[in-house]
Amino acid sequence: MKNNKQASHSPKDILDELRELVAEAEKMVGDSAAEGSEEIVGALRQRYAAAQERLGDMYQSARKKVTEGAKYTDEAIRENPYQSVAVALGVGLLAGVLLGRSSK
Repeated sequence: MKNNKQASHSPKDILDELRELVAEAEKMVGDSAAEGSEEIVGALRQRYAAAQERLGDMYQSARKKVTEGAKYTDEAIRENPYQSVAVALGVGLLAGVLLGRSSK
């Protein structure tokens, strides 16, 4: 399936495709006596495998980005510890003020 990869799909596209796959599978179960069901099952399995592969690729990509972001953040905090504490204090103060205003 990797040879005929399409352009990257959004999670919504993949979920829509999986919903279509489930609908076709339910239809096939309803028409279990229909001829050619083996070809339909084969096609459904191929589509499922392709969707599963795309989801796996998206997971690996997201995991890599999160790891890189965490490493960058760690380096930035270690290089500038006082500035990092000041920024965290400012964000906490701002959040406290905003939450305090909305609860009154």
